[in-house]
Amino acid sequence: MTRTHSPVTQVVAIGIGAALFFVLGRFVAIPTPIPNTSINIQYAILAVFAVLYGPLVAALAGLIGHVLIDATGYGIWISWELASGVFGLVVGLLLLRNAIAEGEFGRAFAARFTLAVVLANAVAWLLIAPAGDVLFYSEPANKVWVQGALAFVTNTVTAAVLGLLVLSVYARTRTRTGSLSHEQ
Repeated sequence: MTRTHSPVTQVVAIGIGAALFFVLGRFVAIPTPIPNTSINIQYAILAVFAVLYGPLVAALAGLIGHVLIDATGYGIWISWELASGVFGLVVGLLLLRNAIAEGEFGRAFAARFTLAVVLANAVAWLLIAPAGDVLFYSEPANKVWVQGALAFVTNTVTAAVLGLLVLSVYARTRTRTGSLSHEQ
């Protein structure tokens, strides 16, 4: 079951998610040999926010966080910023119904989460980002598809592994539905 959050909670979650995305993306990115492409762990946190707060929060946190990273670094690059928002949106939509907040974390959820991360990364980094680079910026197709492929692989691995770890720990901190009994 999915909890609904108040608008205030959602706005706060967007702000915290964007801030975490920015800090991790700006200061914890691991460079790769492919220009302007790095190994990023912020997508794990974005996937966690997608599970806990839903697709809208995750989409806006990813978009805003990525805009902040680019504005303080390379400059605005809308195709990749949109891809971050799409990643959060897709993971959130695919995992709308979950019981993490009730302490439920099992193999079925882990498989759904991993599949959602793979699909979201495929849409974001194998479709949105490279196509946007070619259409908006007239970038060489071979260059942007290599960047997108690397982003797909690295973001999928980091988001799946770290996201599952964070969600597993989070679920253990929650009281499972029906786990408390009334003593007579």
